[in-house]
Amino acid sequence: MASADTEVSRRPRPLSPHLSIYRPIVTMVMSIMHRVTGMMNVAGLVLVVIYLLALAGGPESYEWANGIYSSWLGRIVLVAFTWSLIHHMLGGIRHFVWDTGHGFGDVRYDLARLTIFGSIILTTALWSLIVVLEVI
Repeated sequence: MASADTEVSRRPRPLSPHLSIYRPIVTMVMSIMHRVTGMMNVAGLVLVVIYLLALAGGPESYEWANGIYSSWLGRIVLVAFTWSLIHHMLGGIRHFVWDTGHGFGDVRYDLARLTIFGSIILTTALWSLIVVLEVI
């Protein structure tokens, strides 16, 4: 009977490729960010539901939720949620362009960069407008 300590069992096993093997490129990072923003959107929608429940719960619960969401930490979370929604939307548009058969080749890098910068610019513009109009 063969022993478990034979030469065959001592050979190093091959490793599967993983993120440390590959050089990160913008399209790979965008793929990961699309998944991350999808999870952020779910968490943000939970915050929206909490706010709506507080609104339906009466003046005391509304004041409680409004106090949390209008604090500096609440505003940071809302800005992050807004960026997440916009980034995920622009990533979806990028995927829609790919579904039409366009945007492949070197253009895919430009589309990925446009998604990054577009989400930052649109979020900044939206929150600048919110601050100027004093909506929140």
